[in-house]
Amino acid sequence: MTDSLGGRRRSAKETYVLVHGAWHGAWCWRPVEALLQELGAQVFTPTLTGLGDRAHLLTEETGLSTHIADVKATIESEDLRDVVLVGHSYAGMVVTGVAAQIPERIKRLVIVDGFLPEAGEVAINLLPERAASHYLESARRNSGLVIDPRPVANLGVTDQEIIDGITPRLTPQPAKTYMEPISQGLEELPFPGEYLLCSGWSTPFSPFALRATAAGWAVTELNADHEILVTNPELLVRHLAISGAATSAA
Repeated sequence: MTDSLGGRRRSAKETYVLVHGAWHGAWCWRPVEALLQELGAQVFTPTLTGLGDRAHLLTEETGLSTHIADVKATIESEDLRDVVLVGHSYAGMVVTGVAAQIPERIKRLVIVDGFLPEAGEVAINLLPERAASHYLESARRNSGLVIDPRPVANLGVTDQEIIDGITPRLTPQPAKTYMEPISQGLEELPFPGEYLLCSGWSTPFSPFALRATAAGWAVTELNADHEILVTNPELLVRHLAISGAATSAA
């Protein structure tokens, strides 16, 4: 049996938890969510504290550990099991931390063009030097509270209509999320994950694809920009949902 994306459906219903990156919110997953639901999947898209529709909850204490707790709470409160946990961009930090804490609930871990941290690492130190300096300067201008959104065009997006649609919805990123070290990382994961590198732009995440390869993860390059979940959701869903594309966790 084939789906509208031209591939073979998974035989069992999947449960996805999709975690957005910096400056975004659950809204950015809507195109992917709709396609996954067409395939019969159950999809959860938590908005991280201090961002999107939860921007009003921002405090000086909102950090990486807050976001890990957000996603962990979603999984546990909904009593989700055999979860396909997906993190985009900054959320690679988040989903790695979640999977290390509750591996028994995770079936597959997928990072899309994002960080793959080891224990003790800090996101700001994992960025290229120029990007990190921009982030730090923005945090200083904002009294250390937030990092202002980066221009969408810097993420490889060339369609002005998409840029105009995304830009007003971005919210400042809690600065502490980029300054707080992760307590558990790649080394604590009891299973290999999957890494999707968006190589259609000047991605700074190539080192993490190499790290994933060295750790025995399945790594795939996609000819897409960083905002693939909005600009090419069909391509992303094809790699998330088609049978045989993933490595399942025990």
